[in-house]
Amino acid sequence: MTSPRDPLPLSGRQPRAVRSALAVLEEVVAAGPGVTAKEISAALRLPQATTYRLLNLLVGEEYLVRLPDLKGFALGRRAARLALPVTVAPPTAARAVVDHLRGLVRWGVHLAWLGAGQVTLVDPDPDHPPSDAALLARYPQASALGRLLLAEQPDWRALVRDLRVFTEYTVSTPAALTAVLDRVAADGLARQCGELRADRGCIAVGVRAPGDGRLVAGLALSGPAQRVAEPNPELVALLREHADRLAPLLA
Repeated sequence: MTSPRDPLPLSGRQPRAVRSALAVLEEVVAAGPGVTAKEISAALRLPQATTYRLLNLLVGEEYLVRLPDLKGFALGRRAARLALPVTVAPPTAARAVVDHLRGLVRWGVHLAWLGAGQVTLVDPDPDHPPSDAALLARYPQASALGRLLLAEQPDWRALVRDLRVFTEYTVSTPAALTAVLDRVAADGLARQCGELRADRGCIAVGVRAPGDGRLVAGLALSGPAQRVAEPNPELVALLREHADRLAPLLA
C-alpha cells in the first residue's frame, strides 16, 4: 500500500523524465527568453516529440510560459520560486542619495531591488512606511515599483500570481494591465493611485545600469492618492535625477 507521505511514487521511467524536464528548464535559463522548442531539442539532443511534450507539461504547470508571438518560451512564475531572492543592503553612498531626496520632499521615499525578478524593499522610508513588503512582492501589478519590473518582462504573466482586486481602483483585467505597462515602458515612469490602499498611491522610476541599461532597482515616492494622480513634474524630475545618481552606485 502506498504511504500517505508518498502519494506519487516514481515508476521506472519517471526519474529520466524528471531529469529531462529539469534539463529543459536549465536550457531556457541559459538561452534566455524566446528560445524555441527546436533550439531546446537540438541543444539537449532530445527528440522533438519529447521536447514538445515536456514543454507543454512545464507550461501547463506554470514553470514556463509561451511568449505572445508563440515563437519561444520564457520562465514562468513558478520557476521564479525555485530560487530564494538574495537581499543585499545598498551601499552607504546610495543610502545617502536616498536620504538626500527624503530631505527635499514631504512624501515617502523607498528604494527596492528589482534585478532578481521580484520587488525587494531594501531602504523603505522609516517616517512613511510603505505597503507590506510581502504584498508588494506577491502582487507586483498593484504597485508602481512592481509595474517597473513587469514592464521589462517578455510576458508579464510570468510574474503575476493573480489579478487580485484590493480597492475599486485596482487594475484587474489583463487588457487594462497590458495598457498600463505599455505606458510604463514608453514613459519610464510607473504610477498607481489608490490601487492597494484607496487613500495612498506612488510613482516610481527605474535605476538602470550605466553600461547595458538593465533594470536593477526602483526608486519610488509615496503619498496621498489624489496628489499622486496629478502630473507633479517637479517631483518626477527630482525622482529621475536621484535615480540617475543611484545608477553607478547600484549597478
